[in-house]
Amino acid sequence: MSIKTARAEGTANVTIDHAACVACGLCVRVCIGAPLYMADGKVHVDQSRYFGCFGCGQCVAVCPQDCITVEGRDFSPDDVLPLPPRNERAAYSQLHALLLGRRSVRDFKDKPVERALIDQIIATASTAPMGLPPSDVQILVFDGQDKVAALSTDLLDLMRSIRWLFSPLVRAVMRPFLSKENNEVFDTFLAPALETFLQKQAEGEDWLTYKAPLAMYFFTSVYADPVDPLVVATYAMLAAESLGLGSCMLGMPAYCFKYSKKLRRKYGLAGKSQQGILVIFGYPAVPYRRALHRRLGEVRYYEDPPPDSLRI
Repeated sequence: MSIKTARAEGTANVTIDHAACVACGLCVRVCIGAPLYMADGKVHVDQSRYFGCFGCGQCVAVCPQDCITVEGRDFSPDDVLPLPPRNERAAYSQLHALLLGRRSVRDFKDKPVERALIDQIIATASTAPMGLPPSDVQILVFDGQDKVAALSTDLLDLMRSIRWLFSPLVRAVMRPFLSKENNEVFDTFLAPALETFLQKQAEGEDWLTYKAPLAMYFFTSVYADPVDPLVVATYAMLAAESLGLGSCMLGMPAYCFKYSKKLRRKYGLAGKSQQGILVIFGYPAVPYRRALHRRLGEVRYYEDPPPDSLRI
């Protein structure tokens, strides 16, 4: 059996150089699709087993003899790269320092982001893990303040056209059909945010995309895990931070793309693509001098007694 995605179907081809293979079994151990198996002291390939080869490349990455070739499903021998030595990778302290230094930036210098930096951000984002290879995540790049501003105008025009949905009368009709939590989100965030965006636009300010010189919309197909674009976007933000750029995730534009056929058609988004995330980038106009400690909602090991709210 093979797994179909928006970009691939069928199985990738696996070739083993048995003359070089020492039958260590590492490839079989890490084979997720499970077409590889050991029998009679040799590694065998049977694409009818379980999911077949879907081109994850795990077997190639672990083989000590470099005797496995995988080709297909957007994977080829050219995609096998030397592993960076440990001393060239960020240590925990360096990674933690990068993360502590990252802030959500909404105030940018009037300076374009160089194409070389955009390419580096995308190259790093492409290393993000995915639910199933090959990645179905796509990136729509708005390179230039004028393009980002035009996108902002389109999004705000859509918000203005659906403003009636947030009127007191419509909200009163909808309230009994929505959960308490959804009503609270509407009342405390969505409705006031929409009004604020439109008011600031009327005042000549951009509180949606903040006059950013660069924006990227991360989205994926209906075949993929819906969190895939968020993971790729996070990698892109960390790459931007390492390059001296600021960034900020914006969730509201994704709803506009999801529910507007007109916007999807204009920007060439597939009709059945999943909701994604927009990230804006640019050179920070304001220097940050301190890091901020954040806390998660809760960290609880399974052995700990559950909080009173979860007791039956």
